[in-house]
Amino acid sequence: MKNISLLCLLLTFLAIQPTFSQSFNFGEIQGRVIDEDGGNPLGFATINVFTLETEGKKLINGGITTEDGSFSIGLPQGEFNVLVEFMGYKATEINSININRENRKLVLGEISLSADTESLDEVVVQGEKTLMELSLDKRIFNVGKDLSNAGRTANDILMNLPSISVDPEGGVSLRGSSNVRILIDGKPSGLVSFKGSSGLQQLPASMIETVEVITNPSARYEAEGMAGVINIILKKENTQGFNASFEGTVGNPENFGLAANLNYRHKKINWFINYGVAYRKTPREGTIDQEVSNDDTTFYSHQTTTGTVNGINNNIRAGLDYFFNENSILTGSYLWRRSDSRRLTNIRYNDYEMEGGPLQSYTLRTQDEDEKEPNSEFNLRYKRSFEQSGHELTGAITYLDYWENSDQVYTQDGYTPSGSPIAGASIYQTSVNDEFDRQWLFQLDYSKPIGKEGNFETGFRSSFRNMENDFIVSQRLESGDFEALPGLDDIFLYDENIHAAYAIMGNKHEKFSYQGGLRAEYTDVTTTLVNSNEINPRDYANLFPSAHFTYNLSQDDAFQMSYSRRIRRPVYNDLSPFMTFSDARNFFSGNPDLNPEYTDAFELGHIKYMDKGSIFSTIYYRDTKDKIERIRSVDAEGNSTTIPENLLGEQSMGFEFTTDYVPIDWWKLDANFNFFYAKVDGSNVLDTYTADTYSWFTRLTSRFTFANGLDLQVRGNYEGRRKVAQGVQKAMAFMDISASKDIMKGRGTLILNVLDVFNSRRNRYLFEGPGFKTVGDIFPRKRQINLTLNYRIKQSKDQSKSKLMGAE
Repeated sequence: MKNISLLCLLLTFLAIQPTFSQSFNFGEIQGRVIDEDGGNPLGFATINVFTLETEGKKLINGGITTEDGSFSIGLPQGEFNVLVEFMGYKATEINSININRENRKLVLGEISLSADTESLDEVVVQGEKTLMELSLDKRIFNVGKDLSNAGRTANDILMNLPSISVDPEGGVSLRGSSNVRILIDGKPSGLVSFKGSSGLQQLPASMIETVEVITNPSARYEAEGMAGVINIILKKENTQGFNASFEGTVGNPENFGLAANLNYRHKKINWFINYGVAYRKTPREGTIDQEVSNDDTTFYSHQTTTGTVNGINNNIRAGLDYFFNENSILTGSYLWRRSDSRRLTNIRYNDYEMEGGPLQSYTLRTQDEDEKEPNSEFNLRYKRSFEQSGHELTGAITYLDYWENSDQVYTQDGYTPSGSPIAGASIYQTSVNDEFDRQWLFQLDYSKPIGKEGNFETGFRSSFRNMENDFIVSQRLESGDFEALPGLDDIFLYDENIHAAYAIMGNKHEKFSYQGGLRAEYTDVTTTLVNSNEINPRDYANLFPSAHFTYNLSQDDAFQMSYSRRIRRPVYNDLSPFMTFSDARNFFSGNPDLNPEYTDAFELGHIKYMDKGSIFSTIYYRDTKDKIERIRSVDAEGNSTTIPENLLGEQSMGFEFTTDYVPIDWWKLDANFNFFYAKVDGSNVLDTYTADTYSWFTRLTSRFTFANGLDLQVRGNYEGRRKVAQGVQKAMAFMDISASKDIMKGRGTLILNVLDVFNSRRNRYLFEGPGFKTVGDIFPRKRQINLTLNYRIKQSKDQSKSKLMGAE
């Protein structure tokens, strides 16, 4: 095993992969911003470059200074003005700088700013950061600009972003694939653990700064996630002095929340704290119609489900940056989250001999669940910058500690059509479920420029994860004693160790940029059923190459071609043999015999910037082996079991188009359209489990800005009908409307949003298999109306930032 690991590391360092540098620029300006009085560097100052007044003063490019106050901004040929701003200081403008063939690199030197104490108590909106920033390797979404995010959760934010779809149960897909890796600040999180992406419903939107969508990641990122990586960046202010923002929300159905983001920076110390508390009541309902045929008999059932989830979520995140000097920074942070919820679910099963026939009997089942979920995350990060710009060493240690306790009581009674109790049909069951997840993550990254345009990166990453599930379902006997149900009393252990190393190298020649690299990963996973003494060890080593090529037609028009190899490892939920038990006729469990899923992904992209907007288009192709998909089976009594299986594979291809356009100053349009074709081959499970499907989804956002700080936003969503191995996922359409108004002399903003205006966001499906046909219509969340007030202290409404935490 050690020899395999050493071989992986050796192969990694022999790899060559360039750092992709999306650049349409002819030249660049460099400089350093400092405090006029003490000469201290002003990190995170804003640099904006405009055309001259005679040309209408259009914003060309901009950025934020690094911790040592330095900046480097690419520009096309021309003559420009440079505006330098920092909260609490007087702005400085440098006029008439020229970028041309004789002067492609302009060094502005040290730019001194003087304190402006009179402006500290004012809120000045210097500019507005766009909702979407496009580059060819990723897209960055500034979620604060989306009015519909007020008072909502991380899961809601993802639902509103291009390329991403979120089903009504909270499952996240990227370009039609649910196999996407979700990170928070560039690292795994307990929020995406036992419950998958649905755990993001407990993270308030007010704590999120940006979201990065990376559809074809380079070797720098972990290889997990067939469709790509979604990286959620939490808020962290760096403005000198004290600044804060507060948010309160009320909504119907019940949605009450408070949030605060505080920051204080003075000389070598910067501390930040974010806190959010929310109470939500989520009603849900749904129906399942199922017909089962067995020999000469037919059994038909109609199931209705109603229920609510009442939950209180607390989130607090605090951290401290310590600047040893201009080039040496130590950051420590802690995130604590606790969710307490009560779930009440009522299910009625109506049983018939055939569809449309007389009622034979009905059964009532009630679930009463109390759930507690504490979650802690610790992170320590050190960054060392050297004299040469881009020459950096970063190390990080992360520890995750997640626990969930679920106590459930189930009562069930059977009745004749007239409502008389059926003797012996009463059931009383209890379920105790304790789940633990602890993970250590160690990461070291190094980057160094090579030559004039080249760059080299390398790094190591090790994670150690231990998960445990203590599970028991008991049923009360006639004597009053409880007895554990067979197969539902055990302890499931999941131990996972993953070690990785990567190397990336890139360069640029005139209009052509390229990068290529290799990542080596070694995986060691063991699952154990303690009581039954079933141990399932597995280990495997893989190489994951990637390559990106960019050709710049001009400074605002370019093509990119990319390739990467990805993996989906079966994790805890995929492997655990325990079954969900809330529904007495529809069970879900894992499959301990699953194998990893591998994908080769190719993309060809084009980006075009125009005076009034931008266009981003991509053609993509994915070839997947051993595709993991959940397969449903139904027995003669109408009880279904859904478990993940390895299918032979899937081939998919598609086209995606994203644009933002400003027809007139007060109207902005954002559109996303994705069309794809997929061929699924599950004939190894059953000959009929194959599907050729075409599908598409689109999202259009229209935003209107009126006088006196009034904004209106309308968003429409449509997800087309899609075939899966066993049937059809039906189409879905829904609309959101939001409005905002600046108040309190610009220090506050009042936001009203109506989500799913027509109550049309429903999960509808049709599944067929040997001897059964199932039709479902699930409605987990009804129309939501929220009113939110945001108040800011010494913080602009749209304060720009380009420093993205945890982008490693």
